[in-house]
Amino acid sequence: MYSISVPDEKHKYHVGELAKMFLSEDAFCIYVGQPDAELVIGAGGDYNDSKRRAYAFFRKITGRDLDWGILTGVRPGKLYNELKAKGEDPEKVLKEQYFVSDEKIRLLRRVSECQQTVKRSHDPKAIGLYIGIPFCPTRCQYCSFTSNTITKKGATAYLQALFTEMQDVRKLMDRNGQTAESIYIGGGTPTSLDEEDLRSFLMKVRDLFVTENTVEFTVEGGRPETITEDKLAIIKEAGADRISVNPQSMKQHTLDLIGRRHTPQQIREAFALADEAGISIVNADLITGLPEEMPEDFRDSLTAVLALGPENITVHTLAVKKASRMIEEDPGVARRQAANVRQMLEDADRMLTAAGYEPYYLYRQKHMAGNFENVGWCRPGTASLYNIRIMEEDQTIVAMGAGAISKVYFPAENRLERVPNVSNYEIYIERIEEMIARKEAGIS
Repeated sequence: MYSISVPDEKHKYHVGELAKMFLSEDAFCIYVGQPDAELVIGAGGDYNDSKRRAYAFFRKITGRDLDWGILTGVRPGKLYNELKAKGEDPEKVLKEQYFVSDEKIRLLRRVSECQQTVKRSHDPKAIGLYIGIPFCPTRCQYCSFTSNTITKKGATAYLQALFTEMQDVRKLMDRNGQTAESIYIGGGTPTSLDEEDLRSFLMKVRDLFVTENTVEFTVEGGRPETITEDKLAIIKEAGADRISVNPQSMKQHTLDLIGRRHTPQQIREAFALADEAGISIVNADLITGLPEEMPEDFRDSLTAVLALGPENITVHTLAVKKASRMIEEDPGVARRQAANVRQMLEDADRMLTAAGYEPYYLYRQKHMAGNFENVGWCRPGTASLYNIRIMEEDQTIVAMGAGAISKVYFPAENRLERVPNVSNYEIYIERIEEMIARKEAGIS
């Protein structure tokens, strides 16, 4: 076991996050103020200085480099754009100070260039809205989100509490002079609601929040088995212009392994229904690094999804977190799949670029296979403004529902303050007045 000494707890956190990208957690130990450690990082430098020293140490003992260098944060694209806005050369800084690879710098450049083509309001009163439906038909093996197997009783009780919060947010927005630039209905799987509850919910969203200033309204479908002709008609009537149909894989064996109760044929049928309903923009999610999948499996899935013609395709890297069943059943899968994920991401870049898609947003997560990234790809003119906004953190986003975290943006200081809701939906119902009080105190 390797021993590392740092000057304080905050340095311990930052160096520890980097260490996990090189080594398993049982292969190192980080101490505060341990003078006889194999690597001693003293006081006097900032976190990046400490990470650079640690990076050199880890590279020496493992013989490895990381594509993202010392970057451990979620939003490397935000850093790229901030450096650019300051008049610095972001590519030089990322290469020389953060040790980011040429390939990932090129990807960040492409993402930034695509984002510059997306129109957005500069009015600080134009905000984003997120509303969460924390239910799914089943729980996927890799899932770590706030999600529960849906029941009619639970969904109805949840919606009653959610409507109370939504109505109060409307009053709050009126008081602050705010309007919704974008609306995103996420989850969970919002379309796991039955037709009656989905109609009640989406019409409430439309009546409370959609105005002439709303330029984007997204409803995550996700699970293709939950998408029906009637539900799509409700989505269309509510004014939503974007949905998702998320295969994750087009290989039946993989779908069975990860707990998805649908078939590739149901994915195709959901796309056909969305087309018949006249939904303008459809997103499809795929995951690289799923259990037992090899690069050829991913290429086959991507080829099949491209044939369905989605306007957006989001390519995720498998992230195995502590709240998922996968971490208990197969804790080593992310590390084993790292080499395969590299090839899958290279294939995705090549195939999607050749098909005319552009990368428009990018983010990273902890515990990702190979420490890579998730990338949203779009056909020209179809990028999701909400996805860009939430990654750039340049707008207030008011979030409603269990597990939702509002982020209040202060442009003069370029900072955010978070206003969280509790994650458990039953506790959310019980404490709905407290959730509303938090927003009343924290959102302006």
